[in-house]
Amino acid sequence: MYKKILDFFDFKGHNTDFKKEFMAGVTTFFAVVYIIAVNSSILSDAGIPREAAVISTILASSIGSIIIAFYSNTPLIMIPGMGVNTLFTYTLVNNMGLSWQSALGTVVMSGLIFTITAFTPLGNILKEAIPDSLKDSITVGIGLLLTVLGLQKSGIIDYNSALGDFSTLQVQVSVLILIIGIILFVKNIPGNFLLTIIIGTVISIITGINTIDLSSGFNFSLQGYSSIFMKFSFEDITKAPFWIGSISLAMVLIFSNIGVINAFVSGMLKSPEKFNSSYKANALSALSCGFLGTSPTVTAAENAAGIAAGGKTGFTALTAGILFIMSIPIIPFIKLIPDNAVAPIFIIIGYLMLQSIKSINFQDMTEGIPAFFTLALIPFSSDIVNGMAFGFILYPILKLITGKRSKINPTLYVTALLFCIYFILKASF
Repeated sequence: MYKKILDFFDFKGHNTDFKKEFMAGVTTFFAVVYIIAVNSSILSDAGIPREAAVISTILASSIGSIIIAFYSNTPLIMIPGMGVNTLFTYTLVNNMGLSWQSALGTVVMSGLIFTITAFTPLGNILKEAIPDSLKDSITVGIGLLLTVLGLQKSGIIDYNSALGDFSTLQVQVSVLILIIGIILFVKNIPGNFLLTIIIGTVISIITGINTIDLSSGFNFSLQGYSSIFMKFSFEDITKAPFWIGSISLAMVLIFSNIGVINAFVSGMLKSPEKFNSSYKANALSALSCGFLGTSPTVTAAENAAGIAAGGKTGFTALTAGILFIMSIPIIPFIKLIPDNAVAPIFIIIGYLMLQSIKSINFQDMTEGIPAFFTLALIPFSSDIVNGMAFGFILYPILKLITGKRSKINPTLYVTALLFCIYFILKASF
C-alpha cells in the first residue's frame, strides 16, 4: 500500500516524502477547519438546518479535496468559499427571495457553467487573457488578505483595523505565539506550522485565555442530513433571480479560481502544467456542492499554509480530505484551537506571497495601476473578487486611453464587461 501511494503521487519526482506531505495536509486542515462552524452558521441564516449544514460542509470539503488529490495531484484543499457563502445566503435567499432549495439549484447551475468552462478551450482562453501583472497582483493581494486576517485573529489589530490593546493578556500571548512561530519558521524546524498551532493552543490553555465552550458543540448525527441532501430545486428556473444568481455565482467561481489556482500552482509550486487539471477538479468539486446541500467550494487561500509547510502532491489534499471526515466526532476538541494559534501561519504566508510584488512593472502605469487596485482592494474589502474586478476593468481602459490597444487580449473586453455587470447586480440586490 505504501509503495502504491509513493508511485501514484510520485513523491520522488516531486522531491518530497510521506512525512512532509502528511504534515502539510494536517497543517492545512487545521488552518481551514474553522469553515465547518462558520459556513454552517451562514447557511443556517438561509434556513438550512444547522446540524445538516455541518455535515454538508464537511462532505463538500472532504470530497472536493479528494477529487483534486487524485485528478490533479496537487496539494490544494477545497472548502466552501467565504464570500460565496454570503452571496448564497444574504443575496440570493434573504435579498432576492429565493428559497434555499432554489438557491441550491443556482449552485448546481453555476457549477455546470463552471464545469463547461473548465473542460472546454474557454478555460485556457480566459487564463491566457489575464496579464501577468494582474496574476502577480492577485497573489500579493491574497497574501495581504491573509496577513490582515492573521493580525485580526491575533488581536494585534482589531476588526476596525486599529491597533489592538496591548495591555490585555490575549494580545500579549498572541505576540508571544507569533514570535515563536516566526522563530520556528526562520530556523526551518520540520513541521514548524503545525508546531506553532500546538504550542499556541497549549499556551492559550495554560494562560486561561482560551475560553471556548465545549458544551456548545453541534449534534453530528447523520440523522437529519437527508433533509438537505439532493434537495436542490429548479422550480424558479424561469425567473430572473434564479439566473442572476446562477451567473453571479459562476463568474465568482470562474475568475476567482483562475486567480487563486494560478497563484498557488504557477506561483508557489512552480508547476504551471498542473493548472488545467487543478481547475477542472475545482469545477467538479463546486458542481457537487448543490447536490450535497452547501454553497460552492473554492480553492482555499489557506492552502498556502500547506504548500509553505512542504506540500507538493495530492497526498496533502487527500490527508486533509480524510481528516475532514474524521473530524465529525471530534469537532468539539478541534474548537480548542484558538485563533491566535493559527494567526502566525497566516502572517508568515502573507510575507511569502508578498514577494510576487517584485514581478509587477509599476513603472508602466497601465500595468501598475490596475495591479495596485487589485492588490489593495483584496485585503481592504476582504474579498478576492472585488480586487480582481477592479483590476480587470481598469486594465483595458488604461491601455485604450494610452494607445496600447494591441496589448489587450480581446477576451479582456468581455471579462471587464462581465465584472461591470457583476457590480451592477451586486448593487441592485
